[in-house]
Amino acid sequence: MAAVFLAIGAVGLAVLLLSLFLGELGELGIGHVDADGWFSVPAAAALLGGIGFGGAAATSVLPADLPDAVTVLLALAVGLAVAVPLAWGAVRLTRVLENMPTQETLTRHHLVGAQGVVVSAVPSSGFGEVRLSLAGQQLKFAARSDEPLPTGTPVYVVEALSETAVEVVSTAPEPGGVHP
Repeated sequence: MAAVFLAIGAVGLAVLLLSLFLGELGELGIGHVDADGWFSVPAAAALLGGIGFGGAAATSVLPADLPDAVTVLLALAVGLAVAVPLAWGAVRLTRVLENMPTQETLTRHHLVGAQGVVVSAVPSSGFGEVRLSLAGQQLKFAARSDEPLPTGTPVYVVEALSETAVEVVSTAPEPGGVHP
C-alpha cells in the first residue's frame, strides 16, 4: 500500500520537475491552458506529492493489523493534511513570484544625463574611458569629447553613441570661476 502512495508522490514530483524545466502546459503548446491558483501545475503537483508522500509515511507508522480500507482512509487523511498546506504554499509562492516588481531594463537611452568620472584620459581625437553611476551601479563606458579630458574629470553624458560608448562634457569648474 505504501508503494501506491509513493508512486502518487513520485507523479507529483515528476509533474513539478517537468513544469520547472519545460514550463506550463500552455507554454508547451498543449491546448490553451491558463490555470491559476488551486488549478495551477505547482498546486496540483504539491497536492499529488503531499497526498502520496504523506500517505506513504502514514502507512509506515499505522499498525499492520488494521483493515486495508481503514489504513487507506487514514493514510489519505494524513496525505490531505500534508497536501493542503503544501498546495496553499505553492499557490502563494507562485503568486508572489508572478507579481514581483522588477526594474526596467536599462538601454542606451538611459545613459543620457548620467554623471561620472574619467578613468582613462579622453583625447580630443579618440576615445577614453569613463565610469558612470547609473541606476545605483558603477559602469564603465568608452567616451569621447570635443575637448581632451584628463583622468579624474567629472563628466556628464550628452549623447549615447552606442550601447558601450558615450559623448561627454566636463562638469569641472572653469579655472576663472566660470562654470560651463
